[in-house]
Amino acid sequence: MGTLIGVDYYPEHWPRERWEVDAKLMREMGVDMVRMAEFSWSALEPAEGEFNFGWLDEAVSLLAGYGIKSILGTPSAAAPEWIISENPEIQPVDYEGRIRYFGGRHHNCQSNQEYRKHIKRYVTAFAGHFAGNPDVIGWQIDNELGNSHKDLCMCPSCEGRFREWLKEKYGDIKTLNEKWGTTFWSQGYQDFSRIHAPKITVTGHNPSAVLDWKRFCSDLIVEFHQFQSAILRAAAPEKFITHNMMGFADKVNYFDLGEDIDFSSHDQYPVGHFHAVHNISRADRLAAELDLIRGTKNRSFWIMEQQSGISGWEVLGRAPKPGQLGLWATQSIAHGADAVVFFRWRACAMGTEQYWHGILPHSGAPGRYYEELKEFSNKIKPLLEELQGTVPKAKVAFVFSYDQLYAIDIQPHHPDMSYVSHLMVYYSAFFDRNIPVDFIQENADFSMYDLVVAPLQYIMTAKLGEKYKEYVRGGGSIVLTMRAGVKDDTNLCRTEAPLPACGLGELVGLEVHEYDCLRGIDNRVLWEGERYVCKKWCDIIRLAGARGLAVYDSEFYAGTPAITVNSYGEGTVYYVGTEPGKELAARLVEEFMSNRDLCSLGESPADVEIAHRRGDGKDYIFVINHTGDSKTVRIPEDWAPYYEEQSGEVKPFSTDVYIK
Repeated sequence: MGTLIGVDYYPEHWPRERWEVDAKLMREMGVDMVRMAEFSWSALEPAEGEFNFGWLDEAVSLLAGYGIKSILGTPSAAAPEWIISENPEIQPVDYEGRIRYFGGRHHNCQSNQEYRKHIKRYVTAFAGHFAGNPDVIGWQIDNELGNSHKDLCMCPSCEGRFREWLKEKYGDIKTLNEKWGTTFWSQGYQDFSRIHAPKITVTGHNPSAVLDWKRFCSDLIVEFHQFQSAILRAAAPEKFITHNMMGFADKVNYFDLGEDIDFSSHDQYPVGHFHAVHNISRADRLAAELDLIRGTKNRSFWIMEQQSGISGWEVLGRAPKPGQLGLWATQSIAHGADAVVFFRWRACAMGTEQYWHGILPHSGAPGRYYEELKEFSNKIKPLLEELQGTVPKAKVAFVFSYDQLYAIDIQPHHPDMSYVSHLMVYYSAFFDRNIPVDFIQENADFSMYDLVVAPLQYIMTAKLGEKYKEYVRGGGSIVLTMRAGVKDDTNLCRTEAPLPACGLGELVGLEVHEYDCLRGIDNRVLWEGERYVCKKWCDIIRLAGARGLAVYDSEFYAGTPAITVNSYGEGTVYYVGTEPGKELAARLVEEFMSNRDLCSLGESPADVEIAHRRGDGKDYIFVINHTGDSKTVRIPEDWAPYYEEQSGEVKPFSTDVYIK
């Protein structure tokens, strides 16, 4: 059996005499691997060029004696103090021009060449030392790239790299001025050298400049990763490289980052202390993030940090209820995870994460979390072995675009509007009907899918518009939503035609000359005599060949179309001119299902998810009860139970598995 279940381990936090106790407990729990060293730079290089790999050698060897392999992380997310003292310019600069000082993590500028020299020296020595060790099976580069860097870094080094990036993109300053629309507010530039990072201003920033800054930051992070991966691959080409991503985090384009790794990994925290709401099910959001990570390489992935206890820094999240730790890990597996690594092995007694609890409490004595995960591990590993490399099979795809995400973040229109929240309205409706979904890039092969959902296509290019037309002409169905075709790829408003511009008007068979931002109110939509809530925005639509499905039921545009359908070539286009409420989104999915014969995996009560992975000629079907009550699910006759004790009555916070 391979490496399937793991833990994130920090042996340097504990006395050596404890290490073997931990290894024994891990083996008894069913742990196959550990991730170590991603925050251990000061312990591994206490002074420049003085490498102290001995203690890590000892830990790797001791764990290997218990059949546990190691994944080692490069520690560039936390430069040691001696580097910062030697090169204080490495510290990042924020939106307000303030230095973010040493004392936390991610206190570094990723473009700084002095920092790159330190990283190159360390990673070269690190990779060379462990390259020949068969008990080290792979590398994780850095940790959660983009985390803590929301408005970082805007130092002189990053500004210099930004200018180089812009010059390569635009060629000359005249072109940049045209593409950024700098005649507005007298913002024209005479030379690339005079462009700065978009720090705090008296009023709002130029949206075109900010969009390019966000793109640049993503490209810089990808290049920073490539800088390290090249060293690791040269030293140990047989070892895998991965990175722990963070779902819908927006600092770096994960599709781009995914090109540089062997498989994607993800950090999954269902009830993290950073979530605003702790008492409702987030199963749909968790599923969506897993599906996105699977989509970054269109293959199975790993969970590198799966919640294993209460999370917390200064404040704490909710305690996982009995059964939830295994439930959350099983949901990750159901959506394509080939391995689950739990964060963390033991709650730390020091530093910022003292209250980020692990499988073991501060005392190190095994308790409920340990016993639950021991039972989970023993039960899931035979199944997980069978599932290796398999993925869910979907006929519905969501086009996920970081450009759209960035542009809507810059100008959200409505205070509560966001790209991800709008996307989730639709995703949740499919999730509630147990219809599998893939996330794809704009350059993906749409022909693999019966229905493509492309929310908020705010930034539109002629190439993408033609791709949508080609897909629909060939018989596909597509869903476009409000604010489609508003901007070009430099974030300037399109002026060549009524909305939706860039040729989309022909595709959807309508025009939008007016719209209404719903500030402080909701609206209503009338569809075949039924009224539904809609939110945030209303496009005021004029039909130009499309057929209205639903109309607005209030405001001065009552009676005008809100949702339309248009035949184009052999296919069908839906246009939704508003953000649907939950009931309206459900009605839309019913419409899509009737038009495209989309198949649900099965009917289930609320908060009971049905997911699947397809193996060699068979489906593995997961019935996941996210509630604290037993739930009855009608099981089709052709579903064979994977576990003997299953009956269709799914226990609280548990999962039944079937084979079809």
